[in-house]
Amino acid sequence: MRAEIISVGTELLLGQIVDTNAAYLAQRLAEVGIDVYFKQTVGDNSPRVQDAVQLAISRADVILITGGLGPTEDDLTVAAVATALSLDLVRDEAVVDHIRRFFETRGRTPSGNVYKQALIPRGARVIPNERGTAPGIHLEDRGRMFFLMPGVPYEMKGMMEHYVLPALRHRMGSTVIRSRVLRITGEGESAVEERIKDLLRQTEPTIAPYAKLGEVHLRLTAKGPPEQVDAALARGEAQLRERLGDLIYGVDDQTLEDVVAKVLTTKHLTLAVAESCTGGTISSRLTNIPGSSAYFLEGVVAYSNEAKVRDVGVDPTLLATRGAVSPEVAEAMAGAIRRRCGAEVGLGVTGIAGPTGGTPDKPVGLVYLGLDDSRGAMHRRLMFGAEAGREGIRVLAAQAALNLLRLHVARG
Repeated sequence: MRAEIISVGTELLLGQIVDTNAAYLAQRLAEVGIDVYFKQTVGDNSPRVQDAVQLAISRADVILITGGLGPTEDDLTVAAVATALSLDLVRDEAVVDHIRRFFETRGRTPSGNVYKQALIPRGARVIPNERGTAPGIHLEDRGRMFFLMPGVPYEMKGMMEHYVLPALRHRMGSTVIRSRVLRITGEGESAVEERIKDLLRQTEPTIAPYAKLGEVHLRLTAKGPPEQVDAALARGEAQLRERLGDLIYGVDDQTLEDVVAKVLTTKHLTLAVAESCTGGTISSRLTNIPGSSAYFLEGVVAYSNEAKVRDVGVDPTLLATRGAVSPEVAEAMAGAIRRRCGAEVGLGVTGIAGPTGGTPDKPVGLVYLGLDDSRGAMHRRLMFGAEAGREGIRVLAAQAALNLLRLHVARG
């Protein structure tokens, strides 16, 4: 079955409210094996809502509409849908009673226009609203299933959970749509795609790449009975891991800092960090993890040369001869902070985030990572384009530093 989501509300088109309802509905529909092919957003305008409904009828089996079910003048979804389907509106006395009781239990007197919500398209079923006054509506017309729900997320989710999903599960049986996301860092989207180009053409599961800042996500999706879907996802993941190896750092919602924290904890290692251009981003990400005090000893943000000498322990002569942005200083920062804190691993980052401060020899976007442990010191030179902007360079540098730490410790 194919589904279409229609979100009604001028505030959505103006960008005053982010449409989280559509994302929620798409996720829940996948759970019952229904594909969402299209989404529409339309303002509080009856002719345009009718046009959206007619378009959805031409290409979907299930049409879910949220928004515009309330008592005010711009709440016109129900009437517009009824007009599009050539249905009369009739007063539902059970809804009238529900609205009256809703206000009575709260010690309030309903205004006359609130009973507008009791006008229901002829032949429709009422979806109870235990969280508000506007009822949902279930219609079957022209071989299509229509579900109209309030735009208030709390009310809409209640209807979806207790009425819509059970109704759809009854139609769909045991079919599900499930996805798994593999997270990759260390190579860009085009390089990753080149390694797996032939796998992108397969259909069980489908594999789709998505570029993120500092990451590539590969989404695997399969449809069918749960056991068949799980087997397909496992098979697809194994194929990708064989091709990409340790470029894959996590699955689904797992972040890079989650993985680094787990590796450090498992290896019983402690860490100290000295940051310059990243401005504390690495330390912030690592300490966002609960229990980070088990492995994270200290983080120092040392922007000036004076701070690198005073707070980290870098040799001032090295700064004078090699410059703050250099491989030697990156290694020195990692080693000095490690020794000062008594940590097993030290990490240092220095670079030019811009937009000013670059030179022909050391342009904006140049970053050096330093890492120091009992095996000695090492560094990595990275060059991010100035077009990434100051914040982008900081994010990319922090991501690369955490990935260097992940790989070095895991292989140790």
